[in-house]
Amino acid sequence: MPSDCISFQESGYFSKLIVDYLNQEPRLKDLYTSFPSPDNYLSQLHIKQKKYSNESRKVLFEAVKKQYESIAVSSATEANINQLLNEKTFTITTGHQLNIFTGPLYFIYKIISTIITTQKLKKSYPTFNFVPVYWMATEDHDFDEINHFNLNDKKIKWDITSNGPVGRLSTNGLEVVFEEFKKEIGIGNSADYLIELFQNAYLKHSNLAAATRYLTNELFKAYGLVIIDADDKKLKKIFSPYIKDEILNQKSFLNVNKSNSALKDYFIQVNPRPINLFYIEDELRERIVQEGDTYKVLNTTIQFNQEEILKEIENHPEKFSPNVILRPLYQEIILPNLGYIGGGGEIAYWLQLKSNFDSHNIPFPILQLRNSALIVSKKQVNKIKKLDLSWQELFMNKQLLLDKKTKELSQINFDFSKQISFLEEQFKSLEKIALQTDSSFIGAVKAQEAKQIKGLKKLEKRLLKAEKRKYKDYLTRVENIQNELFPNGSLQERIANFATFFDSDFLNHFFKEFDPFANNFTIIKMN
Repeated sequence: MPSDCISFQESGYFSKLIVDYLNQEPRLKDLYTSFPSPDNYLSQLHIKQKKYSNESRKVLFEAVKKQYESIAVSSATEANINQLLNEKTFTITTGHQLNIFTGPLYFIYKIISTIITTQKLKKSYPTFNFVPVYWMATEDHDFDEINHFNLNDKKIKWDITSNGPVGRLSTNGLEVVFEEFKKEIGIGNSADYLIELFQNAYLKHSNLAAATRYLTNELFKAYGLVIIDADDKKLKKIFSPYIKDEILNQKSFLNVNKSNSALKDYFIQVNPRPINLFYIEDELRERIVQEGDTYKVLNTTIQFNQEEILKEIENHPEKFSPNVILRPLYQEIILPNLGYIGGGGEIAYWLQLKSNFDSHNIPFPILQLRNSALIVSKKQVNKIKKLDLSWQELFMNKQLLLDKKTKELSQINFDFSKQISFLEEQFKSLEKIALQTDSSFIGAVKAQEAKQIKGLKKLEKRLLKAEKRKYKDYLTRVENIQNELFPNGSLQERIANFATFFDSDFLNHFFKEFDPFANNFTIIKMN
């Protein structure tokens, strides 16, 4: 069955900032370079080509080649790694945390969106090469966000403590998670494949970065995906001048706050600090702060004067980790990158960063919203048809949906606006009379008007409530199907793990249906 779509703007699941970005509102134009389209990628390519050096290409190639030494590489991925040396090769990048067993579905959607974008660009510009990149967030330390995944409505959790960069975290203890996963996954060819995949990824690799690389490579190796771990001394060495600049001049704080003032009518996603760097070791990731002439690592005894910290950056750049403000700059410095593909929250904070890129004279990438999807079964599609529901309705707020369907079913007119207008006209006449007598009477008239209108609105609500009882059976079925597709009132892609839906044709559904330039929420119908 062909899929259906609903625009991101219609879905109701994106912030005002992202809706305005998608609508290309003029007041946001200064916060990005170009809106995502194949035509605009060509101009972005020429901008990046002038700024990205062959020396950086060589360092990147050597770092990536080394990171893949202990993993079986497909011919497609090997070709893409080798193409990084070619000055006509550019990357399209997405990034994500190291969630256990990929975490929620949108991890999969991000990478597929990235791969499809490179495929479309290759068709448009065949003389250039476009490599899809997954940037592993190995330096992140928010373990609570990644230590679990949901399978068949069950939360499977890795229950340990972590203090340092998650990529360096030992996989010891994941045997317990594996046993729980095996019990939940069931039987069959797909289950056998997933069990083996989990086992090979997490029980045969020493740390979370290596396990995530193996897992992601196994899923996407046929498509030439290149996976990068930026927790790398050679790559940090390229970035070290910008680390020093952050320590000495603290420009990011001023630049991002300048952008934030332009976004004052929106929710601000991230706020900069005077120094947007962490100091990291295997069991440590703590902020660097300046107190007078001393640079301190919070919650430790580690401290430096200016000369000492500059020397530490020079000798050990791998010990300095950019936070959410500086990580995008790091990415764009070490990669021949044209576009970043992310979710609504990510695009929102990227829109805060262009002024910082401009101050460093680094090209700001095209910001492209990843694809989103709702997976529905054939059985669910049949239910939806019987209930005469549209996809737009299913995306609605639950109470608004139930109100709407009740009004459609009822023979009663719920709109009391005529009666309210009539009342307002009557009270206008009373006010004219009141003007001819004591002025205190006007207050009494207005109070009575407010009371009458409030009473009508209350009757309207009670009438709707009574009609809902009348159609309870139908409305319960509507509520149930919406709960199935939007668990806990949230998007399916933010809750469910891919293993819930996996079969041998799973990825193909998305490669067939997704168009990263369409900005649509795609309904994927699976048997």
